[in-house]
Amino acid sequence: MFNSVSLSGLSRVCMRNVLKEVKLNLRYSSLPRTHLGKGKTVPPTCTCIRNCSSGDHSNRPPEWDTYGTWENRIEEPILLQQSIKHGIPIPKISLSNVGQESLIGRRLTNEDRIRVGELAPNLLYFGIYDGHGGAVAADFASYSLEHHVAYWLTKEHDLQVVLRQSFVDLENQFARYLHMELQDPALENSGTTATVCLLRNGNELVVANVGDSRAILCRKGRAVRLSRDHQPEVDSERERIEASKGFISWNSKGHPLVNGALAMTRSIGDGPLKRYGVTAQPETKSVEIKHSKDSMLVLVTDGIISVMTDQEICDSINQCHDPPSAAYFVADQALQFGSEDNASILVVPLARWGYETGKSSMYTMRWFEWSKQ
Repeated sequence: MFNSVSLSGLSRVCMRNVLKEVKLNLRYSSLPRTHLGKGKTVPPTCTCIRNCSSGDHSNRPPEWDTYGTWENRIEEPILLQQSIKHGIPIPKISLSNVGQESLIGRRLTNEDRIRVGELAPNLLYFGIYDGHGGAVAADFASYSLEHHVAYWLTKEHDLQVVLRQSFVDLENQFARYLHMELQDPALENSGTTATVCLLRNGNELVVANVGDSRAILCRKGRAVRLSRDHQPEVDSERERIEASKGFISWNSKGHPLVNGALAMTRSIGDGPLKRYGVTAQPETKSVEIKHSKDSMLVLVTDGIISVMTDQEICDSINQCHDPPSAAYFVADQALQFGSEDNASILVVPLARWGYETGKSSMYTMRWFEWSKQ
């Protein structure tokens, strides 16, 4: 990955910019490291390494030597070949810097599951699952889905196709598992949401989801939703249910349900409702990560998004020093806002991490308003 590569066809300007960033990163590597987390240390003092000449640089993309600020800095190596190809520094995201938290809240059990891993060199896997009717489906999906993804990666380059095929195979495997191994009629109604992201070469992001767990990208401080909640009131989802002889009803709280039982129209599991249009076929989306604009990728369950908007989630994370503390802060805030469900979140830092802090985003958050009372 860090070996010499052919540089033919690249512009001299592009090469100068990338090599400048590599030199800056190497110069920082000789400085004492600031360890983030519970045992925070005082950041080292040093002279400014960036080009601090006069002039307005507000429109310039952030350079690699300022991945975060000194207070919440994250040190990462760069993907050299990808950085040269695109002309900007592209970080190699370390799984150790990913924040994840799952709080049981007011429930008796926690049926949410989180999974992260590296399936291949430069291919990261992030998944979040919200089980219902017990944790059987969430446990099975969180463990098995990545194996199906690994299998299809050997046969298909298109990550959207890989995820679609993997979800269908997972659904079929789970049905066999219930009927041939567990053989417990009480577990037939077990199901789970699944929101999964694959990040290849640091900048190719593909999202697939079933259910109402959500993927969010924070771009220049603004929340960009990457997935769609599969809820019965969505016209296209309702039409599929009704075309399959199912129906939508509302409970005493005003929540729409498929056949009076399920709050989503797509899921893994929920076998008895598959004939009525509930499907495990995911919706997929491909996004290019722009490291000069994107600060984080966030996956959350409905225990959080039921009480916090996408923008509130991004604003809350932007006030935290590192992804692990940000994940706990958001999950805890959701419970304080009155969430009655398990609250789970996954925070993946990107190259603009730490740039969006400031009062402009703080004033949009309810917890800040409450703190003034």
